[in-house]
Amino acid sequence: MENFYLFMLVALAVLAIADLIVGVSNDAVNFLNSAIGSKAISFKSIMIIASLGIFIGAVFSSGMMEVARKGIFVPGEFYFNEIMIIFMAVMITDILLLDFFNTLGMPTSTTVSIVFELLGAAVVVALIKISANDTQSWADLGNYINTDKATEIISGILLSVVIAFTVGALVQYLSRLIFTFHYEKKIRNFGALFGGFALTAIGYFIFLKGLKGTPYYGDFQGILENQTLLLIAGSFVFWTLFSYAFMKIFKKSILIFVIGIGTFGLALAFSGNDLVNFIGVPMAAYHSYEAWAASGEAATAFSMNILATKVPAEPMLLFIAGGVMVLTLWFSKKAKTVTDTEIGLSRQGEGHEKFKPNMLSRAIVKGSSKLSAGLGMILPKSTLENMNSRFEKPVVALPKSKSYELPAFDMIRASINLTVAGVLISIATSMKLPLSTTYVTFMVAMGTSLADRAWGRESAVYRVAGVLNVIGGWFFTAFSAFVAAGTLAFLINWNQQVMIPVLLLLAILLLIRNFMVHKKRSNVVTAPDKLKKAASSTVQGIIEESADTIVSVVKRTNKIYSDMLRGLAKQDTSRLKKSRKGVKKLDDEVEELRNHIFYFIKNLDETSVRGSNFYIIVLGYLTDVTQSLEYIAKASYKHVNNNHKALRFNQIKDLQEIDNTLEALLTEIESIFKNREIEKISSILDKKNELFRFVSEKIDKQIARTRTEESSPKNTTLYFSLLLETKDLVTALTNLLEEYYRSYKK
Repeated sequence: MENFYLFMLVALAVLAIADLIVGVSNDAVNFLNSAIGSKAISFKSIMIIASLGIFIGAVFSSGMMEVARKGIFVPGEFYFNEIMIIFMAVMITDILLLDFFNTLGMPTSTTVSIVFELLGAAVVVALIKISANDTQSWADLGNYINTDKATEIISGILLSVVIAFTVGALVQYLSRLIFTFHYEKKIRNFGALFGGFALTAIGYFIFLKGLKGTPYYGDFQGILENQTLLLIAGSFVFWTLFSYAFMKIFKKSILIFVIGIGTFGLALAFSGNDLVNFIGVPMAAYHSYEAWAASGEAATAFSMNILATKVPAEPMLLFIAGGVMVLTLWFSKKAKTVTDTEIGLSRQGEGHEKFKPNMLSRAIVKGSSKLSAGLGMILPKSTLENMNSRFEKPVVALPKSKSYELPAFDMIRASINLTVAGVLISIATSMKLPLSTTYVTFMVAMGTSLADRAWGRESAVYRVAGVLNVIGGWFFTAFSAFVAAGTLAFLINWNQQVMIPVLLLLAILLLIRNFMVHKKRSNVVTAPDKLKKAASSTVQGIIEESADTIVSVVKRTNKIYSDMLRGLAKQDTSRLKKSRKGVKKLDDEVEELRNHIFYFIKNLDETSVRGSNFYIIVLGYLTDVTQSLEYIAKASYKHVNNNHKALRFNQIKDLQEIDNTLEALLTEIESIFKNREIEKISSILDKKNELFRFVSEKIDKQIARTRTEESSPKNTTLYFSLLLETKDLVTALTNLLEEYYRSYKK
């Protein structure tokens, strides 16, 4: 049995490395988003600064047993074999849970996940012990679990979310009133004071949060705890003078230095304090194994009181952990995905919205709009105009092709994000209040975004929905961590030698699957027939680009229509479902083109404005095409999925004839536009009436069948719907061709 526990220890060591990778991938958003979003510093410099913070924080970290000793469970109530079950369940759950959130690109809390995993696994093991003991009942669970501590953690987290959002919004609003978006001149005049305040806050945060628990913290503890006000005042004077000298000597904004130091400070605090979330449990298991092996007692009889004592850190393990974290930061694509989510929710300008609005987000936005309107009626008009003028954004003359180079937000907001997050975490740490650095940094960023009016009428419902999704994910983290870890602990306790290898194999398979899913999603190659936004600013260019769009739509319409009829004929729901997805994808791309009309018109040359009319009409007909396809796909799938009678042989034969005729027509249209043989469009238009007559004949035949032999009303309804919608589809296509031909001739 000793060999099996050694195997568990090795497995925990491997899991620790994997947990470091998935943990850093998620928590990187905490310290990267402000610097990356503001583009105050080059990406390479940001990564170097963050890497130094992570490595220094990891190497000088200590107290790795903190989570295991915090009182989530009482170690002395468990034996060695039970502790190993708890630790194994926790590590497997933690990796899978964090990797799941990384794959989704959602920031979550590694602290909350590890705490609730420990709580869930310990509760289940404790209940198993209680059920096996005739003298104990569920009421004795409090002997094993520190419920007060769990309640304190939950309330602390909820409170920190509200406070972080509120304080972030208030500080950013006041800062913007003072500095406005045209802050360059004001920073030259008042930058030294702003830098002094921000750097003092960040510096205090580095010492209090970043270095607390390190071997060197004792050298500063007396000053930090007994001379706090004097230390802050001295720091403010020093950093104010430093900021003044920095701007005079280097002729650069002090905000750049603030953002760099803030990024370093958050990275240092993250690795120095959150490292326990990744390797604390395996290290606790290692020390437990050492103590048990030296005792000579049975695993089922050796009490784990040793976990209640302070265990020294292993310098080599910390060094390795720091190296793994730095490498993950540089090479993890999932870290970039999580960072993109937060930057997308807080960016100042418009862009692709990742989240869909929901009922709650709409209600919040409507309520906030009414509240804002009500406050506007109370305040004097002159005051409102003055306040609004402070939020006027500068116009940046940048070509559309270079718009991606614009920062998501400016350096004022980035500095406030880092400063406020650092201050709040420092205060909570000094008051010994539990919180999640992820939750604080994210909610501060969202609060500053709201205050900065980044959530305008055009984007508010999407941004609010995104924030609600992330917050909902946090509650899901706690719940799923508790349930999953408890379930795994139960399974492992049932049969350790069977379930541990099975669960490890399952974890590996799920990690590989998630990796493949994320890789596929990240490396999506634009399909050759994907609709492209109009980028030309001349009429001729618009007509040329529209030809490519028409080729793509006609080609995909041809395939989708044929697939739908074949799926209907064979009663193949999977094929019909695939066709519906194809229609949805085409409709989304056309809608994206419609949403781009505003920017398209803005980009036109003065002499080419008439091209916008042509482009808008073309998009209208493309919408008609997708709507016809959507109706046919929906009706066909609904008919087959509801298990209605299959179409009769004669009906299927008629539809196939229509499909063959339409296919020939669409193929000819595709060829004309692909080869730019626009003169041949007139011959296509002549075939419109021929196809209409053909469809009308099929309608007359079905009317005759209905009066004599047809017995299924569902079949009749579906068949007529398909024929009529096919006519609408052809009408939309021929209208599109006529419009293009007229514009081309002009």
